[in-house]
Amino acid sequence: MEVDCNQCDSPKTTFEDTIDAADVKDMRLEAEAVVNDVLFAVADMHVSKILQNAVDVAYINVEIKEGNRYCLELTEAGLRVVGYTFDHVDESTIAHYHETVYSLLDSLSPAYREAFGNALLQRLERLKQNGQ
Repeated sequence: MEVDCNQCDSPKTTFEDTIDAADVKDMRLEAEAVVNDVLFAVADMHVSKILQNAVDVAYINVEIKEGNRYCLELTEAGLRVVGYTFDHVDESTIAHYHETVYSLLDSLSPAYREAFGNALLQRLERLKQNGQ
C-alpha cells in the first residue's frame, strides 16, 4: 500500500499565519495620519526618516510651539515620548503611553491646547454660520 506523503511535508501553520492582515494596523500609516491630524497646532511634526519604522512601531518627531523637540513612539499601546531630540530614542526615558496624540500634546504644550481650542471655536462658528 502506498501513502502519499505530499500532505505530510506541507509546512505547519503558525499563529502569525492565522492573523488576518486586515486586523493589524500598520503603524507607519497611522503615524502619517497622526501627523496630518495635528500639524496645524505644532511648530513641526513628521514621521522619522532615520529611525526604523515598521508595521508594529513608528517614530514621529515633533517640535511644539514652545520650541521643545521630542521623538515619539507609536505602537498599538499608544504614543509616548522616547527622546528629547529628533530621531533619537533614549532607552532610559520612562514615559507612560497616551491613547491619543491629543492627550500627549495636551500634556506637553499649553500652546497646543490654545491652538486646538481656537480651531474648535472656528469650526463651531462656521457651523453656526451655515445654520447647522
